[in-house]
Amino acid sequence: MRVDLSDMESAVLKPISSMAAGGQAVLANTPCAGCKFLRRKCQQDCIFKPYFPPDQPQKFVNVHRVFGASNVSKILNELSPFEREAAVNSLFFEAEMRLRDPVKGCVGVISFLQRKLRQLQIDLFTAQSELVKYQSQLQQKQQQHQKMMMMRGYAAEMVGSFGRPSLAVGDDHQHNTLGAIS
Repeated sequence: MRVDLSDMESAVLKPISSMAAGGQAVLANTPCAGCKFLRRKCQQDCIFKPYFPPDQPQKFVNVHRVFGASNVSKILNELSPFEREAAVNSLFFEAEMRLRDPVKGCVGVISFLQRKLRQLQIDLFTAQSELVKYQSQLQQKQQQHQKMMMMRGYAAEMVGSFGRPSLAVGDDHQHNTLGAIS
């Protein structure tokens, strides 16, 4: 079997040469995912073209299933161009969640995340309380240790100051005893 390299080169080089500014490959004559799904000709000013590229057909399919192409088109036309991408991402997320969970949609995910957040806040509060308790215990032990060290130092001073005179008295006593014997 013989492979024609010229066909492979043109297939590889064509998408590379037509890269859009955003880094997405947009083929010059390829309709966007929306127009391809709706089987209509994709115009140069197509509202779907920047947000539903031909290499992501499932994105449009999901949004269309939940919201309908007409509603999505109306929403995008009412928004300013810099708000449209965020709106499409939001619609896509809502569509994904609605297809996964037809009853709750993204509200189910939000509720789950709120419960998780509350549990993490409780865990954090518990950990902080334990930390305060252990810090308090450590501080008490350090204070007890300081008191013990002070007491030992005081006791050593007392023994040192009282110990010498008692030795001297003892020494005198020994001298007195020795003097009495001699």
